Amino acid sequence: MDCIFCKIVNNEIPSTTIFEDDNLKVILDINPVNKGHMLILTKKHYNNIFDVPEPLLTNIYPLAQKMASILKTVTQKYNKHQIAGINIMQNNGAAAGQEVSHFHLHIIPRHAGEVGIIKVTRTKYDSMDEMNAMGNDIKELL
Repeated sequence: MDCIFCKIVNNEIPSTTIFEDDNLKVILDINPVNKGHMLILTKKHYNNIFDVPEPLLTNIYPLAQKMASILKTVTQKYNKHQIAGINIMQNNGAAAGQEVSHFHLHIIPRHAGEVGIIKVTRTKYDSMDEMNAMGNDIKELL
């Protein structure tokens, strides 16, 4: 299978991993909407929410809530503007904006004035060192 998220889960492609257990992996998005943008990935390949077993789904949103709470603290250090909100979203199918056919949940810090869930321009980390430092700061608060 040529799935980029499966390769990340299997450590074939490096990532800034925030959290990992037997079923889920949380990483910082390498192409974030804003710094701190995280993805919760299922370790097993499921195309979308319709394929994920219900018992696994019950673990995802409590983890998303915990990660979002931590982001409210950590992102202040790495973003130029104060974080005013957080999107938690998950797309199913290309028509819904799903770009990778592997279940993943986005946790996206948002600034005041950003309207809607789509942002045309994306923020870049100053360096991989900055991305990894932010990941370490987040992990310290877990």
